[in-house]
Amino acid sequence: MTVQELAGALGTPDVPAQYIVRAHQDQQLAAAVVAPVPVIDLGRLLKHCDGTSDEAAKLRSAIESWGLFMVSNHGVDAVMDDMMAASREFFRQPLEAKQRYTNLISGERFQFEGYGNDRVSSPDQILDWTDRLYLKVEPEDERHVALWPAHPKTFRDALHEFTKKCGGVKDDLLRAMAKLLQLDDDDYFVKHFGERPLTNARCSYYPECPRPELVFGLKPHSDGTVVTVLMVDDRVGGLQVLKDRVWWDVPIVPHTLLMIIGDQTEIMSNGVFRSPVHRVVTNTKKERLSVALDYSVDPEKEIEPSAQLINEKRSALYTKVKVKDYFARNYNDFTQGKMAIDTVKV
Repeated sequence: MTVQELAGALGTPDVPAQYIVRAHQDQQLAAAVVAPVPVIDLGRLLKHCDGTSDEAAKLRSAIESWGLFMVSNHGVDAVMDDMMAASREFFRQPLEAKQRYTNLISGERFQFEGYGNDRVSSPDQILDWTDRLYLKVEPEDERHVALWPAHPKTFRDALHEFTKKCGGVKDDLLRAMAKLLQLDDDDYFVKHFGERPLTNARCSYYPECPRPELVFGLKPHSDGTVVTVLMVDDRVGGLQVLKDRVWWDVPIVPHTLLMIIGDQTEIMSNGVFRSPVHRVVTNTKKERLSVALDYSVDPEKEIEPSAQLINEKRSALYTKVKVKDYFARNYNDFTQGKMAIDTVKV
């Protein structure tokens, strides 16, 4: 059953055992304090492009303190509204309509793309209280358009435009981050994507949960990407970030984009920029929806710490790794509640 089906079928305040937190009982799902995550005005940041402005200082503080930040004045507002509306309408369809885009081949074999929930890799795996629509959007010639919903009719165009607009925002911010590191080339991170970088879209639906104190909407993890650009629900929160062993609620600021630093950036920046551990919690009264774009270096390329960030005072903290191999490692570790980034530390 999808989680949405399961949530509608539950007549008691219980959830199936495979969704109940066991390995993370020391991480209680209690209410957290709202994190003072900065909002970066992209227009102001780009206006003073030498990396020494107040906005650049806010960006550095946000990355070094939280590993994530919100972005305003990004020019994506109208497209965000279209994308969120199309995603919400997709998940509100009857199950039969959504199953046309299932992530199960012949009802059995799991594929990453499509609609559904997690692949079950082991009998003791803790499942997330979420259904997802997961689609490859770049390279464009690798899009499996048959898995892109035809209803609502606006969905395909909205996702294409959302990806295009957010890609520009992502590149602008990565250039600003290269300036913060005083790298010789402002395009250091952008160029490292390679000729065939990978971008995946994740539309995640979190139904109401009768026991939110026992269940993760999304288990604790760090993103195995360069960055993740996230459009969160402006009606209900749930995203939390771990800092100094304390879980903090990420605030809701309507019409901002949330940018999360990924493991690949942590490796390439030699640990100056850290990929934050984060999770999603559920609640009993409100459903929640988010749309994320995961940006990655070409899977066939290798990444390693920048030579400019290695010196006598700071040695290389990570080994060289092929991105494709890191993805496989990251997925396996995610299902087990482990962090793949720990496996490439020197």
